[in-house]
Amino acid sequence: MDVVTRMVADRPVVIFSRTTCCVSHTIKTLISGFGANLTVYELDEILNGQQVERALQQMGCNPSVPAVFIGQQLVGGPNQVMSLQLRNQLVPLLIRAGAIWI
Repeated sequence: MDVVTRMVADRPVVIFSRTTCCVSHTIKTLISGFGANLTVYELDEILNGQQVERALQQMGCNPSVPAVFIGQQLVGGPNQVMSLQLRNQLVPLLIRAGAIWI
């Protein structure tokens, strides 16, 4: 889990993804559509991708991607992100994290 903690440190939004995952693509498109400053780690393209995936699973991410961190806090996967969006809570969360400015 330390590896994930280091990867999300000092970044307003981090998404752990896979290049072949259409759900990950949807979540990245949603959040970047707000103009958010986000960092994306494609687990199938980074050297320690399997280690990161195991750490995400230990943190409760099942499936492991997409996994979204906002303000260094684990928000969860697509269901949690979409739920925040439907309750109009996603944008305020992004603003508080410093990912977008309005």
